[in-house]
Amino acid sequence: MDRFRVEVITKTPNPQQVIYAAMHQDYSEGFVYDDQDSWPSESKCGELIVKRLLAGERGHYGPIEHVGIVFNCGFFPHSVMQQIRTHRVGISFDVQSNRYTGNRIIDAAKGIRDIEDVFYLRPVGYYSDRQGKRYEYTQQQRDRDLAWCLDAAKRYQVLIEEGTSEEHARGIIPFDVRQHWVVSFNARSLMHLLDLRAKPDAQLECQKLCDLIWPHFQEWVPAIAEWYEKHRLKKGRLSP
Repeated sequence: MDRFRVEVITKTPNPQQVIYAAMHQDYSEGFVYDDQDSWPSESKCGELIVKRLLAGERGHYGPIEHVGIVFNCGFFPHSVMQQIRTHRVGISFDVQSNRYTGNRIIDAAKGIRDIEDVFYLRPVGYYSDRQGKRYEYTQQQRDRDLAWCLDAAKRYQVLIEEGTSEEHARGIIPFDVRQHWVVSFNARSLMHLLDLRAKPDAQLECQKLCDLIWPHFQEWVPAIAEWYEKHRLKKGRLSP
């Protein structure tokens, strides 16, 4: 999992002030744009958001949807994308396609690229299934599975050289091919993802994605993140 990456491409500047403005317009007689010079500071706006929207589980999440952040996520297995793509509200994806990006598989088959840059296998160690049964994934098993990934990459190479289309050839590659994607969230939809995929019984690799997203969320909206960490993070609560 040391290859996994999450980087910020762009994000709404002064997000807590933006959320404050949206919240303030709900009960303001005036046109809040005209009062920008008197808006509270970014940190003070964060305090007001927590006090007026989030504290006491008020559930007033609407104004939080006005700010957005865009991540580039890299080297995650396809199963992670399969899990998180179910969260569509307030989230948009552009995912690396195995119809147009098969050269990396051929490079792995030729030994030009590390096979583990292309396919994901869990590290050696102890794991539990969904019923809580504990088992060991040994080095011997992992070496065997890695060899199978390499065989599949070589078979893919042969198919392409024989003139098979990429969308046809990709059908024989291992399920957990690594993929990069760009994903955008508003602040509410990001908390929704964290509610469902950072909890302890979520897929291990999805938890790792959330772990890598979390510091960016803290830096971006610190007051909201502080409240969220205390009240919701990893608690498995019903997502709003």
